[in-house]
Amino acid sequence: MSEGADIPEARLRQILTRLKERDFRITPQRLAILKILAASNGHPSVDKIFDQVKLDFPTTSLATVYKTVTLLKELGEVLELGFPDGSNRYDGNKPYPHPHMVCLKCKRISDPDLQSVEELTREAEQKTGFDILSHRLDFFGICPDCRQGD
Repeated sequence: MSEGADIPEARLRQILTRLKERDFRITPQRLAILKILAASNGHPSVDKIFDQVKLDFPTTSLATVYKTVTLLKELGEVLELGFPDGSNRYDGNKPYPHPHMVCLKCKRISDPDLQSVEELTREAEQKTGFDILSHRLDFFGICPDCRQGD
């Protein structure tokens, strides 16, 4: 098994440990939601998560997905990416501030590995006197796949 394939499993174990430490029940539906979030690089919306969970658990409610995502957000195990149009997306793979590339056509979100973000954060602190606790850096454009389709 490749190292990359281990990352979602390790991430899932981290989330499960946090929930168990706080005595939260791990229902089959909750586990399915956790697996989707831990493995996803696509930053799914609650609706997308719900659609996937319903395939295996048809009686799952949308409220169950919302409650689980909200709980994970409160525990710092999921990063919420809010957008003005209300199309919030969630990152359970990397629940810490990091840059995102957002395609304006297909709405795909990806995570570029930009080393300069830490340097930019330090510079912003030095120039403003702020203690930066968090940040959000999104780049908006048209992805290569959508550009090829034009």
